[in-house]
Amino acid sequence: MPYLLLTCAALFWSGNFVLSRGMHAEIPPLALSFWRWSVALAILSLFAVGKLWLQRREARRQARFIIIQGLLGVTGFNTLIYLAVQSTTAINAVLVNSCIPVLIAVCSWLFYRDALTIRQGCGVLTSLVGVWLIIGRGSLATLLELTMNRGDLLVLLAAVLWACYSANLKRYPKELHPYAYQAGIVIVGLAGLTPFYLLERVSGTGFALTPATIATIVYVGLFASVLAFLFWNHAVRSVGPNKAGPFIHLMPVFSTILAVIFLGERLYPYHLPGIALIVTGIILTTYRIPPGKT
Repeated sequence: MPYLLLTCAALFWSGNFVLSRGMHAEIPPLALSFWRWSVALAILSLFAVGKLWLQRREARRQARFIIIQGLLGVTGFNTLIYLAVQSTTAINAVLVNSCIPVLIAVCSWLFYRDALTIRQGCGVLTSLVGVWLIIGRGSLATLLELTMNRGDLLVLLAAVLWACYSANLKRYPKELHPYAYQAGIVIVGLAGLTPFYLLERVSGTGFALTPATIATIVYVGLFASVLAFLFWNHAVRSVGPNKAGPFIHLMPVFSTILAVIFLGERLYPYHLPGIALIVTGIILTTYRIPPGKT
């Protein structure tokens, strides 16, 4: 079950990438981030905010953890991604984002001395090669020709923040209900976002309410924020950050499929071996050999 949740989270976030790239000219980055989490909080108010109120004493005891996670996962990561796609290509963004599993393993070791087994390390590297094969279009020359710009650096910074967020879930307090936690980090994240969104508004940047912009905000608010975060948080607590990390590599797979279905892009021969390597890497990372078997 945790692995199904991780897969769904990767799928929902892939949709977020596709939409944010496709709508970057229609919705300013801070506005998309702000209204995304506003919609998420409105949804959470139906079932999660009440849990947070009931557990307000426990939430106060865990305030430092909630604040850090809210700033990392809500204010920081997604806002930086939305800013990044304003000035980088989709290929570069996905390439840099694919380093997250490696960063999670590094953060888990630095913060908690979690060791990465040889098999898990091989799984991470195998899936990473699959990502590079897709992004490089089956050509090493294409990868070597990629250059870093401001957007790429923002994606890299976002990846570091998400790795820290995921590694920190190891410290998740068992007494805190997942719904209360989710509501708490969204409230903190929105509080951190609001000043920057207001600055964007003061600069005269806005967007028109159209069926496309409304549908985008509803999707990223419900699927990419509420459901994906609940799924990811639960699964990482269940299997650990090192096993969960490689599922991020499913995002280029899902992004490719979504682009073929919704944007009319072609499926090329290099996509299939790339997807196969990613799936193989995830199996290597997550599969446990039963005791007594070799």
